[in-house]
Amino acid sequence: MARYTDASCRLCRRECQKLFLKGERCYSPKCALEKRSYAPGQHGQSRKKSSEYGLQLREKQKCKRFYGLQETQFRNLFDKAERKKGITGENLLILLETRLDNVVFRLGFASSRKEARQLVTHGHFTVNGRKVDIPSYTVKAGDVIKVKERSANSPKFKEIKDMTISVPNWVTVDVEKLEGKVVSIPTRSEIDTPVAEHLIVELYSK
Repeated sequence: MARYTDASCRLCRRECQKLFLKGERCYSPKCALEKRSYAPGQHGQSRKKSSEYGLQLREKQKCKRFYGLQETQFRNLFDKAERKKGITGENLLILLETRLDNVVFRLGFASSRKEARQLVTHGHFTVNGRKVDIPSYTVKAGDVIKVKERSANSPKFKEIKDMTISVPNWVTVDVEKLEGKVVSIPTRSEIDTPVAEHLIVELYSK
């Protein structure tokens, strides 16, 4: 599977917005966007007027990078959202939020979605008692995500037991048990990702 291997901070600088791709570093003065709040490259500091298409493209790129997907993955998810009943843009965000790697991140078991994807791929989690190592796995209401017993003794997860974790309303977490539950499928109002999804729909509808 293709994956982005270049510097993550370049993506934040290109979107001129923190995408929180590097966990704790994004909250510190070391964040690249704090030092250079302009796009990377030779012409990064030049002012350019964006066209309608440019605005739509940037919104799609920003959303794709927030969740760490490649173009083909993102487009396939959009097509799936379009086939579902309801508003396509909202369906897209809900499908992105209910990916297993994102839920692991939302539960506080990883400091970034990139780290969550790696932990899932390495087989550290179970869903309803069964090992799942596919980051794109779609969780459902009532699903229980838990750190495997063998993994719970690792330094990474021992640290989590001493933390106070704030989670969205649509999930609950038991830090002591290293276990989380999807209470309900999130609604658009419960998704705090700063994305104007209607621009993405307009882009793909051309």
